[in-house]
Amino acid sequence: MFLLFIVSLIWAFSFGLIKGNLTGVDSTFVALVRLFIAALVFLPFMRVKKLNIKTALKLGLTGLVQFGLMYIFYLAAFQTLQAYEVALFTIFTPVFVTLIDDAFNRRVNSLHLIVAIITIAGTWVIKGDALQSREILNGFLLVQASNLCYAFGQIYYRQLMAQNPDLKDRQVFGVLYLGGLLITAAATLITVPLSTITLTTQQWLTLFYLGAIASGLSFFLWNIGARRVNAGTLAVFNDLKIPLAVAVSLVFFGEQTDLIRLVIGGGIILAALTLNEILSKRQMQKQIL
Repeated sequence: MFLLFIVSLIWAFSFGLIKGNLTGVDSTFVALVRLFIAALVFLPFMRVKKLNIKTALKLGLTGLVQFGLMYIFYLAAFQTLQAYEVALFTIFTPVFVTLIDDAFNRRVNSLHLIVAIITIAGTWVIKGDALQSREILNGFLLVQASNLCYAFGQIYYRQLMAQNPDLKDRQVFGVLYLGGLLITAAATLITVPLSTITLTTQQWLTLFYLGAIASGLSFFLWNIGARRVNAGTLAVFNDLKIPLAVAVSLVFFGEQTDLIRLVIGGGIILAALTLNEILSKRQMQKQIL
């Protein structure tokens, strides 16, 4: 859980950095650069000789969806939403995580679904009345497409690595970024006139940080953490970054929101995490007995 918390804190700053420093830069190009830098970080650790073609293709597909398509949708949402709104609209990620996990395992885990619903209630308390305009609705739908892609990648990666216990995360993670890089490169070449893109030094530094730290290192740590917890805890941590991101936006980026709602909603999310851990341990003890 510690890894998931650290990554959530790092990502809390990413929302404000994207909105504050990269507004006006084509979102597909931003996705391409982030994944290119992330891929470079992990290329030295890749051990492709340990991969058969089938597994490599599956890992590449995972990255194409979890990182490539996710970033295309996610970054496009910043064109119409404020940073804290993008963060808040990820409230449905835990539902996607639990439903996809249950679909892979061909079961319905009511505990995980209940915990996910509680976390949604917590984030809804923080900002439940945002869907008022067409622009916000369009941004909301883009974030939901992003959430779905990201949730699928987390669960599918866990399944793949469980099926291949001889593989180490650092040896194969670069393949995921290459998969994401493939789709963002194709989308950029098709839709973005590269000759029109000009970036300031600050924007390049922001892209480097987002690519190397927020994308490269953080996604790696997140997927490792995702393998060490159950789907319910993973669902909660997918939402924990929301109150963190709102708090960071308030303190460091000058955005405004309802502090009372933030405190209440954040408390509900933490309560959901505690509930999930207690009930999950009880279930494990019953299975052992």
